[in-house]
Amino acid sequence: MLYPGTGGGSFFDGPGPEDAAAERPRRRRGARGPADSGGRGGARSGGVADVDGSDGGGGDRPRRQVKQMALWLELPILLVVAFCLAVLIRTFLVQAFYIPSGSMENTLLVGDRVLVNKVVYDVRTPERGEVVVFRGTDRWAPEHTDDTSGLTFMTRLSRTIGDLVGVGRPGEKDFIKRVIGVGGDTVSCCDEQGRILVNGMPIDEPYIFEDSPLDDTVGDGNDCRSRRFQEIVIPEGQIFVMGDHRSVSQDARCQGPVPVENVVGQAFVIVWPRDSWAGIPVPEVWDDVPDSAAAPQDTTPDTQGGFVLTVPLLASLAFKARSRSRFSARRRRLPS
Repeated sequence: MLYPGTGGGSFFDGPGPEDAAAERPRRRRGARGPADSGGRGGARSGGVADVDGSDGGGGDRPRRQVKQMALWLELPILLVVAFCLAVLIRTFLVQAFYIPSGSMENTLLVGDRVLVNKVVYDVRTPERGEVVVFRGTDRWAPEHTDDTSGLTFMTRLSRTIGDLVGVGRPGEKDFIKRVIGVGGDTVSCCDEQGRILVNGMPIDEPYIFEDSPLDDTVGDGNDCRSRRFQEIVIPEGQIFVMGDHRSVSQDARCQGPVPVENVVGQAFVIVWPRDSWAGIPVPEVWDDVPDSAAAPQDTTPDTQGGFVLTVPLLASLAFKARSRSRFSARRRRLPS
């Protein structure tokens, strides 16, 4: 920088670079002031450089100190958020159910906990061979009773919280059975080998633990102890369900079909106890069952399930794109 001299001298008569450096106020490392822009800002401000980096000169600015939330305040917030997420998942997506009886042995044992998909039947109706959880009609008698007369307040509270998040005991009207027939199917029992017939086809069921006695007489529709029952045509919008432990299961043989609207969801995996972790697949034998001629053929595409699955997907993609644009803009603002 050239400095004009005093008293009409040359440009080199003024203070030299060494003198200017000695008189210049010392500045913190990394700070930039108006004097760096050619000395004009320093002359206007009395030669004192700005050291707080707030002049917008484009230099490195001090980073803001992010205040961390205290643990005693953060932990309750995390617990509330986790609880709300668990309630939402239990209400709309997946719910855990406790198995209180042996009517589904040996597929499901007493004390098992299964996860139930509550979205799948928004897309389609239940199919033969699937294990479903449903609410019984008024005709269905409970398979277990839960005596709560001697429970303390804290026990009742813990059970209520467990019910909200989906880990509590099932209600007396909640049942879990296997779908044997759907709307329009004809179901009867038995053939010469004691097998169930669905639309005239005998079904080999290797998963049955203990079948009912093969009596000569056909049940009257009010007693599930007999294996034989009269032929029944399943009404549209209903399903015919039975337990895998036929000798102890109280099911549609004596309590009637179940409306599809009462179905909560499909049980798809055993999650407890840990040594019993396993999926609950549909046996291949059900793939060969012919459809009933009485069953209507629905050719209308189902858009409800697509809507249910598409909305969360589009929302997640929009959120991801917005986050990426914010990250890119932030990177452009960072000093090089």
